[in-house]
Amino acid sequence: MKVKHKIFNLPFRYPFSISKGTKTHQPTFVVELEFMGIRGYGESPAISYYNIPVEKMAADLEAKKVLVEKFAFSDPERYWHYLHHLFPANPFLVCALDMAGWDLYGKLKRKQLHALWNLDTSKAPLTDYTIGIDSLEKMVAKLKEKPWPIYKIKVGVDHDIEMVAELRKHTDAVLRVDANAGWTLEQALQKIPMLKELGVELVEQPLAKDDWEGMKVLYETSPLPLFADEACVFENDVEKCHQHFHGINIKLTKCSGITPARRMITKARELGMQVMVGCMNESSVGTAAIAQLAPLLDHVDMDGPLLLAEDVAEGVKFEYGKLIYTERPGLGISIPVF
Repeated sequence: MKVKHKIFNLPFRYPFSISKGTKTHQPTFVVELEFMGIRGYGESPAISYYNIPVEKMAADLEAKKVLVEKFAFSDPERYWHYLHHLFPANPFLVCALDMAGWDLYGKLKRKQLHALWNLDTSKAPLTDYTIGIDSLEKMVAKLKEKPWPIYKIKVGVDHDIEMVAELRKHTDAVLRVDANAGWTLEQALQKIPMLKELGVELVEQPLAKDDWEGMKVLYETSPLPLFADEACVFENDVEKCHQHFHGINIKLTKCSGITPARRMITKARELGMQVMVGCMNESSVGTAAIAQLAPLLDHVDMDGPLLLAEDVAEGVKFEYGKLIYTERPGLGISIPVF
């Protein structure tokens, strides 16, 4: 096996703001695994508050490149376990390699992953489209520019209710909100009933990721379903979130790839929780991986390619929120030669 990587700094169509800050570009790390002349691809975007920049992913990969390449590849789950122990402190790098392993595996089997897993793509939920925090005028303009059946509204600022109320004036679409851990318990208790009155469907990560006592109170009183994001990173977090959240939002990059994400979905279902897989502004490489899991989900947030002004691959398409699958094997994408 041979491995290569490339680093990209992809511009957003518009500056992207959440309660934690604003960015104009998305740094992302893309790997290529080559085995028997077949190439598989995987991706991990860098998120500043997780402190794993693309340079760290590259350095760790180069330091153990020989070990990454020497593995006798047979199936991606065995490869993930090997990588997990090889890079215990870098789940982002493990994710990119795991994703590439699955893409490779699908190509070797000449099937897309969803077909290998016997999933029915007609059951894939519609993806939302994210409206970042901005002036009311610009948020309304973004909404009008992109007619869509479901919008995710980033909140976590003082005028949350005003923002959502203004957007509601201009659309009958489903609205979801994501506070990115931006509220106190008192704020959440006050705002969530008001959001329900505005027709909001669900709330992501209302409180700080470690405020389990506050989440217990909110879980028992909230009139809207609550989904864990920052509080649900790895597999062992799923059980912690039980009876504190109604659902979980899995991020492939954070949990370390497709392999653990599938186990997290199974565990959440066993606990009677809803499941969403979300994006971290991936290009079409990482987004295609989410698409393979989509038939297993209640909700999906995979609008990265729609928010970015540039892409590194082709194959992810949407028709008014609906996923359009290609016929290509593996992840279903094509990518220029590295």
